[in-house]
Amino acid sequence: MTDGPVPVLLRGVDRAAFAAGLTRQLRDRGVAVDLSAAGTFVRALAAHPPGTRTELYWTARIALVRRHSDLAAFDALFASLFADAGLGADPHARRRPLPSSDPFAAVPAPTAQAQDGGGLPWATLPAVVGGADRAPADGPAVPHRLPTAAAGLGDVPFEALDERQLALLDAWLGAQLRALPTRRTRRRAVGRRGSRAALRETMARSRRTGWEPIELVRTRPVRRPRRLVLLCDVSRSMQAEATAYLALGRAFVRAADAEVFAFATGLTRLTPVLRRRSAVTAMAQATDAVGDRFGGTRIATNLRALLASRHADLVRGAIVLIGSDGWDSCPATELAAELARVRRRAHRILWINPRAGVPGFQPRVASMAAALPYCDRLLPGATLTALRGVIDAVAECDRPAPGPTRGTARSTPRGRSAPMTSASSSPRPVRTRG
Repeated sequence: MTDGPVPVLLRGVDRAAFAAGLTRQLRDRGVAVDLSAAGTFVRALAAHPPGTRTELYWTARIALVRRHSDLAAFDALFASLFADAGLGADPHARRRPLPSSDPFAAVPAPTAQAQDGGGLPWATLPAVVGGADRAPADGPAVPHRLPTAAAGLGDVPFEALDERQLALLDAWLGAQLRALPTRRTRRRAVGRRGSRAALRETMARSRRTGWEPIELVRTRPVRRPRRLVLLCDVSRSMQAEATAYLALGRAFVRAADAEVFAFATGLTRLTPVLRRRSAVTAMAQATDAVGDRFGGTRIATNLRALLASRHADLVRGAIVLIGSDGWDSCPATELAAELARVRRRAHRILWINPRAGVPGFQPRVASMAAALPYCDRLLPGATLTALRGVIDAVAECDRPAPGPTRGTARSTPRGRSAPMTSASSSPRPVRTRG
């Protein structure tokens, strides 16, 4: 315990202005710093004001630097701003990176400064704490645990990603699809926890016991993966998110019984194209297949075209995901009428809006407000973390949803999420015949 107060390095300094100036100079040196990282840095300065330059160094480095290749530029800028930056805490392992062929190679033993907590190495687990009688001083050190390429892109908006980072979406989204929703079929199979007794199988097994039915065979319903239908808006207002949503649709197509449609002024089915093994080829062919990409938006017209086409039965009993910001040139009453028809056929309707993740979001657009009563959930979809939430919401569709009986028009949505609290003031949906 110290006798006096802990000295504060930035006493009387505007933290927001300091963070803005530091991030601007980092961007000038080629370091990719987004707004979420700058906000994290300001909150970190407020939660724990740095008392030394070393504390300021590590606070800024953890909050602002997300790529191992940006460390040199960050160190150079910090050294130019602060003469005694305390860079001795930086590990030497960063200057001698591990070979790519052996990711579990040993690193040098931790120094006394690292054992005392003076510095934390980049993306490295803390040193193992133990007595001298349990581990020798010259024993093996803890290996490096470097983050994945997509680990630092969780909160980065899609419009800030480059082509190389967008290429990481395919592998990352495919690894997230583990538990997908299922549906109950009319078929039954033998199971120990079945609710019905199978008379034929029970009599067949009674042959072993002199035709005495000693063992009662039970059957249970067979469950199949539930179909997913993704409608992706590829209009001009969704230009930044269209590629990410199509990558999500490709992951659904390859992992589940999914159908993907792209719409702007017309409707285009992309399921056969997205089944390609190569992600680059699939996305290129999908781009060529959509002729009205980055144009206007007609959500109601495209929903009507889907229900009038030969693919209308794909919606029946399926989980329908609509990825759009809600800007529609069709009247709001038409969108409400078409969503009412989809609601009577689909199992769930999930609307993915990239603007829904903004704090204080209110669905003031007439078409978005008219669509909310027919949606089970309104989900944000502007970052990779938000898409992970979409996958979790799809997996939760197996749970029974509270609310009125299906097939009736609702004035309030089922499974309402936090951004949908303002939907109570929306007009009453129009009932139409399917």
